[in-house]
Amino acid sequence: MPRSAPLSRARALALALPLLVSLPPAIAGDAPAAAAALPTTLARAGSGSAQAGFDGVVEAVRQTVIAAQVPGAVVALDVRAGDRVQAGQVLLRIDARSASLGARASDAQVQAAQAQLDVATRELQRQQRLYQKNYISQAALEQAESAFKATQAQVKAQLAQADVARTQTGLHVVRAPYAGVVADVPVALGDMALPGRPLLTLYDPSSLRVTAAVPQTVAARLAAGRLPEVELPGLPAASARVTPTALQVLPTVDAATHTVELRASLPPGLPGVGPGQFARLWLAPTAGGEPDAHRVTVPLQAVVRRAEMTGLYVLDAAGRPLLRQVRLGLASGDRIEVLAGVNVGERVVTDPQAAARAR
Repeated sequence: MPRSAPLSRARALALALPLLVSLPPAIAGDAPAAAAALPTTLARAGSGSAQAGFDGVVEAVRQTVIAAQVPGAVVALDVRAGDRVQAGQVLLRIDARSASLGARASDAQVQAAQAQLDVATRELQRQQRLYQKNYISQAALEQAESAFKATQAQVKAQLAQADVARTQTGLHVVRAPYAGVVADVPVALGDMALPGRPLLTLYDPSSLRVTAAVPQTVAARLAAGRLPEVELPGLPAASARVTPTALQVLPTVDAATHTVELRASLPPGLPGVGPGQFARLWLAPTAGGEPDAHRVTVPLQAVVRRAEMTGLYVLDAAGRPLLRQVRLGLASGDRIEVLAGVNVGERVVTDPQAAARAR
């Protein structure tokens, strides 16, 4: 009995081996079959005129670098970067003690000059009465008139100097020139403000534009009356593309790059848009443009977005779906242009979730 048991197990294994070998491939793994059942479509050439995209940047039409006009230490800083301010609101204060003392000294000098003017006025009136009675000569009267005019001019000069001193005192309080958003505050409490040193940067969020440099040949063939489309990748997909309200083409050409600067005005009130953000300007089809057979388009539903990666599932030579990173262009209807990553004629999976399961 002890020897017959191993023989029976060996005989059973030998009988079961042909059955395992003859199992259908679908039992061992159905990945090829699942890949063959994926819904696919061909990446085809786009119709219509090609649209070119040019990288740009969001700028504020009104952006001001507020600098100091007088020296002094920063004694009050009432705003921070990102704060919204109103026109005339106090932003910061500079130590104005020395300026205040200078203004008080100028006021005292004005009072002294006015006292001298009162004396010169009474003296002139006295000399005029004496002249009418022929008690003094014409020369004496003219001398009194000259002294009166000199004193009068001195009073005007002192008044002007007092106005300058009061104006200098007012420059120690920095106010917002218009309603906007504080973009940057490069100074801190206690820093020394010097004439010309930037104190803060302010911009108007209600007036923004996208600036992009395009080749002069492209700018010369822009379709008249056609506005481009602005893409703002930093925004949600629903609001990432907007139509500008106006387009300005600068008349000068950069001699080094042979490009022309385009400025597209953005609609007011776009949330999440600020100066310095990356943007892309999609130019409208040029006048008389021919259809571009090299443009590749795929269905929008085939696009895969994972964090910072945008891709498509493309079938390889063996029919397996492989995730390939692509660069997308402008969407039109239910299709989107692929700028790089896929060629015309390649088979793209239109159900990315099913492709991920079949890999």
